Amino acid sequence: MVEDSPIQTTPGEQGALFPDSLLPDELVGYRGAAACQIAGITYRQLDYWARTGLVGPSIRSAHGSGSQRLYSFKDLLVLKVVKRLLDTGVSLQNIRVAVEHLRKRGVRDLARITLFSDGTTVYECTSPEEVVDLLQGGQGVFGIAVSGAMREISGTIHEFPAERADGAEIQEGHVDELSRRRAQRTG
Repeated sequence: MVEDSPIQTTPGEQGALFPDSLLPDELVGYRGAAACQIAGITYRQLDYWARTGLVGPSIRSAHGSGSQRLYSFKDLLVLKVVKRLLDTGVSLQNIRVAVEHLRKRGVRDLARITLFSDGTTVYECTSPEEVVDLLQGGQGVFGIAVSGAMREISGTIHEFPAERADGAEIQEGHVDELSRRRAQRTG
C-alpha cells in the first residue's frame, strides 16, 4: 500500500533535472531491448510485466507478430523503480499498488518522490519532514529516491536508439552519438 500525501510543487525546484525545454517528448520511445538495458531487467521480466499489466508501454503496445512495444521515459523510470523494489524483497502485490500510484504522477512530480518500504508496505514521501516522520516511527528500512533513478536513466538513455511513435524524424536532442555516427557512415 502506498500512503497518499499531497504533491506540492515549489517553483524552480525541478529546473536542474528537467528544464521545460528538456522534458521528455511523449512520442519518443525505446524498444523492448533498449528498455531492458536501461532499466537493468531481463526481456523475460519486461514481457511478463507488460502481459500482466504491471508496467506496459505507454507509447505503443505490441499487436501481433513483428510489432514492437515502445516505452516512454516515464515507463523506463517505473521499470527501474519496480526492479529496485523487487531487489529489496517487496512483494509483487505491493509493487502493483505502488506502480498504480506512480502512474498517476507526471514526470516532474515523480522526481520529488522517495519510496520507503519496511519489506511489506511501500510508503511515499515527498518532503524531508515526511521522511523523518516515517523513520522516527521505525517503519522505514530502505528508500528509493525516484530522482536518483531518473538521473541514472537521463545519463544513459542517449546511448540507445530512440524512435517516434508518429514516424517523424527524431529531433537532434534525442539522437545519441552512436546513432549519429551510423547515419553519417550510411548516408
